Amino acid sequence: MESSGEDTICAIATPMGEGGVGIVRVSGDQAIAIASNIVQPRNKTSLLRLPSHRVYLSDILFDRPPKTKKSDTFFLDEALVIVMKGPRSYTGEDVVEIQTHGGPLILQSTCEALVRHGARMGEPGEFTKRAFLNGRLDLIQAEAVLDTIKATTASSLRSAQGQLRGTLTQEVGRLREELIQALAHLEASMDFVEEDISFIQTDQLAHIFQETQSTLQRLIDTFEEGRIIREGIKAAIIGRPNVGKSSLLNALLKMDRAMVSPVPGTTRDVIEETVNVGGLQMRLVDTAGLRHTEDLLEEEGMRRTRKALEETDLVLLLIDGSVGLTDEDRSLLQEHAKDRCLIVINKSDLPPKVESQEIFELIPLGRNTSQADQEKLPMVEVPFVRISARNEIGLDVLKDTIRSRFLKSIFEPGQTPMVTRLRHKAALSRARDSILQAQSSIEAGMEGECIALDMRGALDSLGEITGAVSTEDILDRIFRDFCIGK
Repeated sequence: MESSGEDTICAIATPMGEGGVGIVRVSGDQAIAIASNIVQPRNKTSLLRLPSHRVYLSDILFDRPPKTKKSDTFFLDEALVIVMKGPRSYTGEDVVEIQTHGGPLILQSTCEALVRHGARMGEPGEFTKRAFLNGRLDLIQAEAVLDTIKATTASSLRSAQGQLRGTLTQEVGRLREELIQALAHLEASMDFVEEDISFIQTDQLAHIFQETQSTLQRLIDTFEEGRIIREGIKAAIIGRPNVGKSSLLNALLKMDRAMVSPVPGTTRDVIEETVNVGGLQMRLVDTAGLRHTEDLLEEEGMRRTRKALEETDLVLLLIDGSVGLTDEDRSLLQEHAKDRCLIVINKSDLPPKVESQEIFELIPLGRNTSQADQEKLPMVEVPFVRISARNEIGLDVLKDTIRSRFLKSIFEPGQTPMVTRLRHKAALSRARDSILQAQSSIEAGMEGECIALDMRGALDSLGEITGAVSTEDILDRIFRDFCIGK
């Protein structure tokens, strides 16, 4: 039985390569009919008549194209097959999931057979996009699916799961509902203006706007920490040559990733690796030592180092604590010991030759500001951590210091609404600006039409976050980052 299956898609849902199990998904109005052409359940019942949401041991049959010399059908693999009739499926449509052995040829052949019977290959993120279009997920939850897949730390996973369960969706939905109700009352008052009937008082509107604006600002303020939880941070290890930068990288990674040598200038390129720091993903960059040199290769390494520094969230400025400060150390401290810098004094297992006060006097704030003025200024904290990279002493303190520097919230990720994407922050900011404009309109005594216009602007901005208001361009940008099969 063949079907046109114009709107039925299929795709391999597991990573390419060999594996114990591989999964092919089919979704659409004709999913079951198309899959029935290649799936033969061992109980001899047609896939079309099998109850939904059960697992069936089946044979997968592959029929050669008619143009080949042999057009017979042969056994391809045995599989577990799940039929999920819509709307009780991930996409909200009829879905068939075929779990075969995880060989690339088996999976590819299964997809080819499905396409031959009327399906088409799905595009990246198309299954999740269909789930959104069919009302199974909103846009926040759809993005959380991708964040769940890409999560590399416990914190980022908990944050993604919180979004998927609807923590941010519920907060945005509550704000929209309150504004919709207030707008309805305002428009009703405008309709009955000649009868002098008021459905909502100006002070009530002002109170709603104040509460809404406060909530929006609170959500916006979570973005920086939310972004860090989702994306992690990028940190660069800098210092003069031979202070132990590569040793620190290796110690944090617990592997010999960078070459360690007593010869200065060994590291001539930027090396980047990822390490888990107390549940926070940190992309750690080991850089070439910064010094004056005539070596062209070493100079190119230092150029790349300076470029990497422009893109980092944190600078780990490493100093050899077993020798006195050199002119190169002093120059680096004066240039880089700022608010995104953490000073790491290495070789703490040896007799110390560098005092904290000596370093503090070189920091721009300490150098340019009198003691009396320092006491009046807000504290610019450039913390010190003493470690021994070679003997792995003080590394836990270093990790805790880095984590506390970026994650200050008392709540665990996923427990409370948190903004993790720039798209969300931008929409919330537009909604806040519209509410502020509505507040200004009330204070200026402007007509209800002007206030209503600002309220609709806020509603549209909030609607963009969940997808209540969306365009094809927004959807394309969101789903293009998904893998095929999800």
